[in-house]
Amino acid sequence: MFRYIFAFILFMHGLIHLMGFVKAFGLAEISQLTQAISKARGILWLICAILFCTGVIVLLARREWWWMLIAPAVLLSQVLIFIYWQDARFGTIANLIALAGCIWGYGQWSFEQRAQEQVAALLPASLNPAQEMNSQMLAQLPPLVQRWLQTTGIPEQEIIQTVHLYQKGEMRTSPDGKWLPVEAEQWFSVQPPGFIWIADVGGSGFMQFRGRDLYQHGSGHMLIKAYALLPVVNTSGEEINQGTLVRFLSEIIWFPSAALAPYIAWEQISERQAKATMTYGEVRASGTFIFDESGRVIAFEAPRYYDRKEGATLENWFIAIQPESYRTFEGISVPTKASVTWKLEDGDYTWYQLEVTDIAYNVLP
Repeated sequence: MFRYIFAFILFMHGLIHLMGFVKAFGLAEISQLTQAISKARGILWLICAILFCTGVIVLLARREWWWMLIAPAVLLSQVLIFIYWQDARFGTIANLIALAGCIWGYGQWSFEQRAQEQVAALLPASLNPAQEMNSQMLAQLPPLVQRWLQTTGIPEQEIIQTVHLYQKGEMRTSPDGKWLPVEAEQWFSVQPPGFIWIADVGGSGFMQFRGRDLYQHGSGHMLIKAYALLPVVNTSGEEINQGTLVRFLSEIIWFPSAALAPYIAWEQISERQAKATMTYGEVRASGTFIFDESGRVIAFEAPRYYDRKEGATLENWFIAIQPESYRTFEGISVPTKASVTWKLEDGDYTWYQLEVTDIAYNVLP
């Protein structure tokens, strides 16, 4: 909604600049403008109008570089306003609004540019020759894990090297906080293990955040910026390293052939549960996959560090999967809906509800 209101203001502001062009060339009587305008300056008024209106089109097309058109339009507009201050001074208000929008637009653009640079750094320059999985490769795994991989359809499919997926959902930042809409894009590398999760939180509402969760070279880094400008969270360290490793481990449900990766060891601990231990770099963590009677994963839980003001504490992190949400992407059956909950002493805190909307395997940007 705010995008459309802002676009309307810019568009009307741009159209008003046509008045200077019309007066300069005597195309119509403009009584609101009492000062004389030369034809050369009339062309400048026209250029302003074109820049503003073109910028609006790019903005509504959701291209991150729209501000590159509006910023010079604001500068030129304000110069003309100073020259014709007596008639045009109130245009300064619209220019201030446009300038604030440009600052926000620059933040969005720079955040996205940096994220895409990190995507390129995370993924291999090229994919290895395709290698097809087969049932013999599963023999080293516990029977329950073998059964799961058989249900996914991963045997006879290419071994997954990279993953590109899209999510939507909602999250909140405190147990009693307001749910905010989320749209996210995520890339995974399997060898070496890593991911980058890029999220837009808040949608078109007043509160907007851009988030980026990164796991690369065995280390994690979480960054959240309000309006893509003001850092709210910018953290790394041992607790984040452990947390991002656990997250990667839990999310192999979307690219099951990673269960065979050498950095993951499996142990079946009951008829419906298998423990996976992932060791990479200097970090090791374990999580338990829980299966239904058909062999599909329906839950995952693991100790993970929970951030508190007084310091991070190790808590139970639980993912509940909706069994009916399984869909097939490129021949592989994976769950698409889940909720993520912290199991805390003072009660459960479900903070993220997600749906995977699309997955592509073995692709590069």
